[in-house]
Amino acid sequence: MSRTLRQAALAAALLLPAFAAGAQNLRLAINEDPDAMDPTVARTFTGRIVFAALCDKLVDIDAKLNIVPQLATEFAWENPTTLAFKLRPNVVFHDGTKVDAEAVKYSLMRHLTMAGSTRRGEIAAMDSVEVIDPLAVKIHLKTPNAPFLAQLTDRAGMIVSPKAAEAAGKDFSLNPVCAGPFKFTERVPQDRIVLDRFDGYWNKDAIKLARITYRPIPDNTVKMANLQAGALDMAERFLPSDVENLKKDPKIKLVFSDNLGYQSLTFNVTNGTRPRTPMMTDARVRQAFALAIDRQALIDVVYNGLYTPIAQSIPPANPFYAADVKPAARDVAKARALLAAAGVKTPLAVELLTSNSPDQRQTGEVIQSMAAEAGFDVKLRTTEFVTALKASDDGDYEVFLIGWSGRADPDGNLYSFVKTKAPLNASLYSDAEVDSLLDQSRAITAIPERKALFAKLATKLNQDLPLMYLYTPKAITGMSTKVSGYTPVPDNLIRPQGITLAP
Repeated sequence: MSRTLRQAALAAALLLPAFAAGAQNLRLAINEDPDAMDPTVARTFTGRIVFAALCDKLVDIDAKLNIVPQLATEFAWENPTTLAFKLRPNVVFHDGTKVDAEAVKYSLMRHLTMAGSTRRGEIAAMDSVEVIDPLAVKIHLKTPNAPFLAQLTDRAGMIVSPKAAEAAGKDFSLNPVCAGPFKFTERVPQDRIVLDRFDGYWNKDAIKLARITYRPIPDNTVKMANLQAGALDMAERFLPSDVENLKKDPKIKLVFSDNLGYQSLTFNVTNGTRPRTPMMTDARVRQAFALAIDRQALIDVVYNGLYTPIAQSIPPANPFYAADVKPAARDVAKARALLAAAGVKTPLAVELLTSNSPDQRQTGEVIQSMAAEAGFDVKLRTTEFVTALKASDDGDYEVFLIGWSGRADPDGNLYSFVKTKAPLNASLYSDAEVDSLLDQSRAITAIPERKALFAKLATKLNQDLPLMYLYTPKAITGMSTKVSGYTPVPDNLIRPQGITLAP
């Protein structure tokens, strides 16, 4: 049996049951099962998709990356270290308690101080939150911080119910209570997350759906078969290789949108207790590995040439993109020379950790083949995404193929990953020059000056290589022609406002 027939047979065998089918019950496929459903500790992109319906933020971004009101109706910098908010009146959490200034203070301080918070690095500049009156707060910063407001357009700006969070403690993620348009109903790990419309939502007229069922489906063949069979209404992040087949189906429509994020290789520099390898201890070995990889060829093979190769964390569509920082051409001879200079005996064994999605496995295989020509013996270690994340946190990896969904301000693509002791710095990379440049980029607001600093950062990081940036993707969202009202935003979150589903 051919590979294509085997895939088709597998897809047919794995068609989903018609769970929660109905005129306004949206069945939405996501690429992985999210991690903890608590905005303070969550890390996965698929979790952010669920949070878009579950947890409103102080502010949001629109399709043009403008910062717009959500739970706050007004926001303004009173001075370089004081940010004032006016809150929307008569807003309640899913448990019926009030969304007020005290709740905002509680949530922001929880993000900053709670053990295990992955928001801490995003809002580390925050010094205190002052309650002015029930509908007014002021955030006081330790120092000026240009990206701070933009950080509040994502999980750092999500407000949770203090009553529910205090009662649940570390188990809050099992029954999260926020103030979004949908409330949590159930979660069956690796199978579904179900949210139901919250009738007390402040903007309920914008919500037409009664229920959203999120189905984690990492295999695109299975996901496509379910969408075509009508077992799904919508699915995020199809691959370029799926486009031709999907376009042939008159019941399916596609939405293409730019992306704020990137795909990268994270190198374990000092994390964990695994024996140190040359890849971990010598930047020349990492540089040799990078020179062995032809980014454009990888994109052509795995992604039909649709993605864009990069050598920095900032995508070309962003005004802070450094056009002069381009991916180096593949140079196997130079890679071998660097390995020789580092005293490395080849072939050098390297473990590459990837998630179990088909495109990530294929990307790993292409990297494996390319690196072999330069003297690297790459062994693939494939596992479920959340398991891979834990291995990354624990330092139980050597090289990790992982993406980042991206933020509107480029600080959100950099600071938490390369700043010394930042919460998402899984390599435990530390460099005084990088720390200084990051701090400088937060202290100024002028775009030309910040852009120059980000270019310096990109150049320095390409020397040290705690991360090797591979490409920036393009989001491909597939949906039934029965779905209407979806507005894509460059962060590629699926916001439920305005979405309708015909019978």
